[in-house]
Amino acid sequence: MTVPKYDDLFAPLLRAIHELGGSASISEQEDRVAADLSLSNKDVAEIHRGSTTKLHYRLAWARTYLKNFGLLENSSRGIWALTPEGLEVKAVDKDTVRRAVDNLERKEAASRASPEQQPVEPSWEDRLLEVLKSMPASAFERFCQRLLRESGFTQVEVTGKSGDGGIDGKGVVRIGGVLSFHVIFQCKRYKGSVGPGVIRDLRGAMDGRTDKGLLLTTGTFTRDARGEAQRAGATPIDLIDGEELVDRLKQLKSVEIKARVVEEVVVNRKWFDEL
Repeated sequence: MTVPKYDDLFAPLLRAIHELGGSASISEQEDRVAADLSLSNKDVAEIHRGSTTKLHYRLAWARTYLKNFGLLENSSRGIWALTPEGLEVKAVDKDTVRRAVDNLERKEAASRASPEQQPVEPSWEDRLLEVLKSMPASAFERFCQRLLRESGFTQVEVTGKSGDGGIDGKGVVRIGGVLSFHVIFQCKRYKGSVGPGVIRDLRGAMDGRTDKGLLLTTGTFTRDARGEAQRAGATPIDLIDGEELVDRLKQLKSVEIKARVVEEVVVNRKWFDEL
């Protein structure tokens, strides 16, 4: 089964958030919808534009429509939840939702083309990911080292050793100023999806050497990769995909890569007049 169109995802998305307890992160929504619709790993990993998958893109539109229809709301931390009205609604008719939202937008003088046909400019996230993907491997490793330091890690080292099972570095993270964990990390500049085999290889290289693992990528993780990372009885591996990577950069204002929401160009007329 291929990824349905955005409006065909209204009902599966609403059902998924109900099943997840009334609220969910974007990755939880994607995993549950993919499972409920029996989408294959190939379907889930199919790219729409840049590093954005079709599932991610179309669910984003589905969330927007359900939010404007009054059934969903979202927090600044990226968590989406059912509104009081949404808690009472278990199913929706896609035509009813689409007509209501489109009519509302027309009344607000914000009519637009069909989401599938509307030209979309690359977002700052996509542009930033392209920058990261184009970095040399050693530079990307140093970038990840800096990012982890800014996130509170200490003793962060980039090993740079070949034949080390893909391990790129190590560090220590302290929780609440009391507990500390040794972490081994790996950096992957991917344009596609990271599968479970990469997770298993990293875990094998980590065996007996650390408390936790961390894998950072500019791509995405398949559903099986996420499951393998948290498999019961195995050393846990935390995952940071491209979307989370750029969001983390936006939050860490001290990092010299910043999201500019509005670009302002100021022309110094006096300088030109004095030429």
